[in-house]
Amino acid sequence: MPLLDPTLWQDGPTLTGGTAPVVEPATGRTLATIGLAAPADVAEAAVRARAAQDGWGRATHLERAAVLRRAGDLFAAHADELREWIVRESGSIPGKGDFELHVAAQECYEAAALASRPVGQVLPSEAPRLSFTRRVPAGVVGVIAPFNAPLILSIRSVAPALALGNAVLLKPDRRTAVCGGLALAAVFAAAGLPAGLLQVLPGGGETGAAVVADPRVRVVSFTGSTASGRAVGELAGRHLKRAHLELGGNSALVVLRDADVEAAVAQASWGTFFHQGQICMTAGRHLVHASLYDEYVERLAARAEELAVGDPHRERVHLGPLIDRAQLERVHALVEASTAQGAKLVAGGTHRDLFYRPTVLAGVTDETPAYAQEVFGPVAPVRSFATEEEAVALASEGPYGLSLGIVTRDTARGLALADRIPTGIAHINDQTVNDEAVAPFGGVGASGTGARFGGEANLDAFTELRWTTTRATPAGHPF
Repeated sequence: MPLLDPTLWQDGPTLTGGTAPVVEPATGRTLATIGLAAPADVAEAAVRARAAQDGWGRATHLERAAVLRRAGDLFAAHADELREWIVRESGSIPGKGDFELHVAAQECYEAAALASRPVGQVLPSEAPRLSFTRRVPAGVVGVIAPFNAPLILSIRSVAPALALGNAVLLKPDRRTAVCGGLALAAVFAAAGLPAGLLQVLPGGGETGAAVVADPRVRVVSFTGSTASGRAVGELAGRHLKRAHLELGGNSALVVLRDADVEAAVAQASWGTFFHQGQICMTAGRHLVHASLYDEYVERLAARAEELAVGDPHRERVHLGPLIDRAQLERVHALVEASTAQGAKLVAGGTHRDLFYRPTVLAGVTDETPAYAQEVFGPVAPVRSFATEEEAVALASEGPYGLSLGIVTRDTARGLALADRIPTGIAHINDQTVNDEAVAPFGGVGASGTGARFGGEANLDAFTELRWTTTRATPAGHPF
C-alpha cells in the first residue's frame, strides 16, 4: 500500500497560501499539486504544535523512542516509493536517493537512542540542598530545509527534536516539498506520532520568516545559503531565540605531492560532480601540487567527458538535472565569467535544458568567479601550489569553512596539514562530501555556527538546560 497519496496534497482547510505544482526538473512535468502555507497558517500551526508538545514532552523516553524506531523502519520498508520521489522531484540519481533513505533511517535510530541519554548532573552546593541540572525540551522547534538533499536535511533536525520531546514546524523548500516535508509527515504519522507534533508548511521566504518570528518557536534549525542564513540569524536574534545555521561552502580538495593522481581524480570527480555539485560540501576548489597539476587536469577532464548526464528516472546516468532554470543560469554565468577572465575551459561548460555537463576549469586565480564563489553546480576549478605553506594559505582563504579533503600517501602528514586549515569537517584520503548520523556536522565562518547536528550536538541544539534545587525544609533568609 503506498505511503504517499498525492490526492491529499491539495490546499486544505489549514493552508491558505494557494497551491503549487510539484515539478520534475528532468522533464518539466507536473507530478502533483501541493498546498502552500501563508504566514497566518504558521501561527495557527504553532498553536497546534505547542498544545500537542505538552503531552509529548511528558511522555516517557520509551514511548518517544518507539515512534522513532518505527519511523526508521518505515523509511526502509517504503524505500522504492520514496526513492522514486527523491529521484523525480529533486533530480537525484537512484544511488543518491538510496543514500538519503539510508541516512534518514539512521537518523531516526540514533534519535531513538538519544531519547534515553542522561539528562543532567548532580551539582555540589554550598547550601543543604539537592542541586542538579536537567535537560528539558525547548518546546516548538522550527526547521527550514533546502532542496538539494531534502530528506536528509529535514530529518536530521526533525528526528532528534521529536525524540527529545519537542514539536516541530517544518518548512521545506517548495521545490522539494514532498521528499523534504510531506514524506516525513506520512512516515511519522504511520509510525504513531501523535497528531499536531509535526506540522509541514511548504512555502517561500515569507513563510520561513513567519516560522522564525513566531513567539511559540524557541529554536530554529536552518540549512541553506549563507545569504539566507544571515537573514534568519538576524531575525532570530531580534526575537531572542537560538538559531542553528548550516550554510554554504566552497570546500578545498588538496592533492599533495606524494598523492596517487588517479586516486585523487576519483575522489575529485565524486566530490565535485555528485548530484550536479548541488551540495554544500562539494569540492569547489581543487588545489593540486604543481608537479601533478597537468596530469591531474588532463585526467579529471577525461573523466568529466565520460560521465553520462540525463534523466535519472528513465536513464542510467551519473548526473541528473539542476533543480531549475535560475540555478542553471547562475552556474553558466559563473563559468562564462571565469573564462572571460582568463580561466581555461578544459571540459564541459555546455548544457541541454537543465542538464549541465561536468565542467573543468584550469588556470584559475583568486579573481576567477567560479573559484572565489560557491557555484552549486558541477564545476571543478583547478589551481596549483608549490609548497604546503601555500596550500594551507589557499585552502584557508575565503569566508567559508565547511569541509576539507586531503589526498596523500602519508596520513600523518595529512592530519597535520588539516589542523592548520579552519574547517568544521576534514577528511584525509577522501573527498569533501560525507555524512553520517553519528557524526557532528557543521562549519565555521560563513559556513555556519558550528557543529549542530549529530550525537551530543543534538542535545545542545534541541533542549534547554535547567538548574533545579530542592531542600527538606524552606530556606531561611535575612529578610
